[in-house]
Amino acid sequence: MAIATINPATGETVKEFDSLTSEQLEEKLQRAWDTFQTYRDTTFEQRSRWLRAAADIFDAENERLAELATLEMGKTFAAAKAEVTKCALGCRWYADHAAEDLADVEWPKPANAPEDARILTRYQPLGPVLAIMPWNFPFWQVLRFAAPALMAGNVGLLKHASNVPQVAMAIEDVLTRAGFPDGAFQTLLVGSSVIEGIIDDPRVRAVTLTGSEPAGREVGARAGQNVKTSVLELGGSDPFIVMPSADLDSTVTAAVSSRMLNNGQSCINAKRFIVHQDIADEFTQKLVQKMESLTIGDPMDSGTDLGPMSQGNGVTDLDEQVQDSIKAGARLLTGGERLDRPGNWYPPTVLTDIPRESRAYSEELFGPVALVFRARDADDAIRIANDSDFGLGGSAWTNDEDEMWRFANEVESGMVYINKITESTPEVPFGGAKNSGYGRELASFGPQSFVNAKTIWVQAGVRPEGTPTAE
Repeated sequence: MAIATINPATGETVKEFDSLTSEQLEEKLQRAWDTFQTYRDTTFEQRSRWLRAAADIFDAENERLAELATLEMGKTFAAAKAEVTKCALGCRWYADHAAEDLADVEWPKPANAPEDARILTRYQPLGPVLAIMPWNFPFWQVLRFAAPALMAGNVGLLKHASNVPQVAMAIEDVLTRAGFPDGAFQTLLVGSSVIEGIIDDPRVRAVTLTGSEPAGREVGARAGQNVKTSVLELGGSDPFIVMPSADLDSTVTAAVSSRMLNNGQSCINAKRFIVHQDIADEFTQKLVQKMESLTIGDPMDSGTDLGPMSQGNGVTDLDEQVQDSIKAGARLLTGGERLDRPGNWYPPTVLTDIPRESRAYSEELFGPVALVFRARDADDAIRIANDSDFGLGGSAWTNDEDEMWRFANEVESGMVYINKITESTPEVPFGGAKNSGYGRELASFGPQSFVNAKTIWVQAGVRPEGTPTAE
């Protein structure tokens, strides 16, 4: 795949970039390794100062950076500005909290330990970490890895999606101008064909990937072969359960906001709307009305609700999933036909009566398509929610406290939000279960993901009998 900026709103190729040569890649890998030998010994105070400086740059240059995200992947300008703001927030959060998250942990002494023994866990950095990142949140996905990893004393190597090269280079530029040493964070403009070789390289000590399930399987397997730490955040088909006690109007508004977030291209979008049969007709009617009222247009226009999808093949794949599901018996309520205009456009779409054998039932639909299911009761809602290979997040909307805790405990996912849209924020752990990946990001898990949790046991030395002591 070419490394290029292609405006998804017009299909125009704006700028192309050359991939690194093998010699250039080797130079960057060695620079990362050399830099780590000294960077690991920098203090939390130094790293936090650099990270706060990066946050200041993200804030000061918010609109310029946001324009790059809108240009390269098509999210609305308002959403892009919010994403850059979140990066500044994340940088400041880890500047303030990483030292505490990585402080030594003292353990109680076992019965056989002498009185003067001291036993602790000390978190030490692993080294260069390869981050394979997607295009849908091109700034935040990177910073939610980079900020805690850099604070932990690791150095970063970014293999970003090939359609957001200018964002990738901008992130490196921000961190360099903030004061991080040369080589502490480097962007690798390379294709996917060289990723296995980078993971194999002994100088690379860990890998993290946010992306599709097939990519995660390949990267996780390669990391396993090399006995290297890996964190995978993969796809999701998140349930959004609605029970009769929920306020219907506000819940429908939340449903549309969640499903259309990032033009429908987010792993933690609500995708499967599982609605109690007593309110399913009314919910579906309101959902369709709100979806049809969304303004589709120029992502730079403040009045736009839904911009283009990021890539043309994404539109093709999504449309095939929709059409195949309709042929299998799903009922189309609105949308369902790609828009005839330059660029990568797909309308807000709603499917219901979705057969279990259809693609929409079992696959992740990564675009502005909502799937509506009817549930007889809470048991049935949980059954439908869990009848998926994915388990990233999910939400449930109810004012019944017993139902709240049932859904929180019984929905099989890494995250469950009650009466709230799922989100990614630095204060709260993030990650999935089942085929949605493993490991956790954010909160204290962020800086602790790529460290050696070393057990240290120290006690006074035992001297041979008769050995004189020092005065």
